[in-house]
Formats: sequence, structure tokens, C-alpha cells
Amino acid sequence: MNPIQKIRAQFDEAFAPYVSRARGAIRGVTAQARARFLKLEPRERVLVQIAGGVLSLFLIYNLVYLPIEDWRSSIETRIETRTRDLSDVQHLVDIYLQRKSELVTAEKATVPKSRDFSLFSIIEKSLTQSIGHDKIASITPGTDRKLSDGFTQYPVELKLQNVNLAQLVDALYGVKTLSSPVAVSDMRVTRRAQDPHSYDVDVTCIALSKNG
Repeated sequence: MNPIQKIRAQFDEAFAPYVSRARGAIRGVTAQARARFLKLEPRERVLVQIAGGVLSLFLIYNLVYLPIEDWRSSIETRIETRTRDLSDVQHLVDIYLQRKSELVTAEKATVPKSRDFSLFSIIEKSLTQSIGHDKIASITPGTDRKLSDGFTQYPVELKLQNVNLAQLVDALYGVKTLSSPVAVSDMRVTRRAQDPHSYDVDVTCIALSKNG
């Protein structure tokens, strides 16, 4: 006999008298109830049977149906929670993939990091060719700014004077079609009081480079 069987045998031996008494008591109560039931009038027996049926339904409802229903509701709640968690995770994955794609696109639209690169010189050359040097009031290199994801932003602020709409379009097109990816981040157009068909324009151009 192994230790578990030995413990079980000792347990059965210790509680055997109590189990026997309980069974005897249950049989006694059952016999008394049956004897009383048989002494009842037929109508009373029917009423007792109905009451017993109602009591049985009550016990089944409270001890069987409700626990099962609560368990099922708990399972459904867990499933809904897991479904929401999965949806949240999928949403985060989608955001990550979108940001990764944007990062790849941004890396393609960067200028090579080199000491020889000068956004100032590139912008000045483009504007001189498209609208002439006399239309450039000023070109001022801004302060390089470190961005997140390992990028550096190079800004250049320029002022154009006494340009018409056609010249402004030529200037912007020249910047847009540069071999180096340059973007216009801000632009303000002011109509000149002396000539309503001429404008002064403030433009901020930027270029990005990948660090490292």
C-alpha cells in the first residue's frame, strides 16, 4: 500500500462512524417523511408534490442554472476583454508599421550628410536661375535642429521682393525640382502697395539629413 492509499484508509477509518450515523439519520428522516406523506389525503399529497416540484425548480435554478449562467457570462466577458486587447494590439501594430513606412519614406527624402552640403548655396543658385538675383532680398541660413528618429533639419529663410505670380511659381517650381530634396515649410505673401500685381514673399525652406 502506497502512502496515499494508507492516508485514505486512515481517513475512511476515522470518519466511518460519522458517515454511518449520517446515513442512518438520513434514512430515518426519509422514512418518517414517507410515512407522513402516505398518511395524507390524496388532495394533500397533490399539494405536497406540487410544493416539492416548486422547491426542486427553485433549487435547480439557484444551485445549477444561476452558477452555469454566471460562469458563461464570465467566459463571455473574458472573451470580450481578450478581443479588445487583441484589437488594441493590432491597432498598435498598424501604427508601428505606418510609422516605419513613414520613416523609410523620410529617409529617402534626405540629403546626404556632408560638410560640402550647403542648402544656402543650392537655394541661391536655384532662385538666381529661375527669377534672377535682383529679386532676392535676402537669404539667411537658420539654425540646424536635431529631430527625433535620428534626423537633422537644415532651414533657410529667404525674402523675395517685387515678384509677380508667374515669377513666384517659377521660384517655387525651381525649389521643388532640385536634385536635393528640399521642401517649403512656410510661406507668407504680401501685396506691394506701389503695384497690386507685385508681391513680397517670405519663404522658409528646409532639408533633412539622416544622422550617422
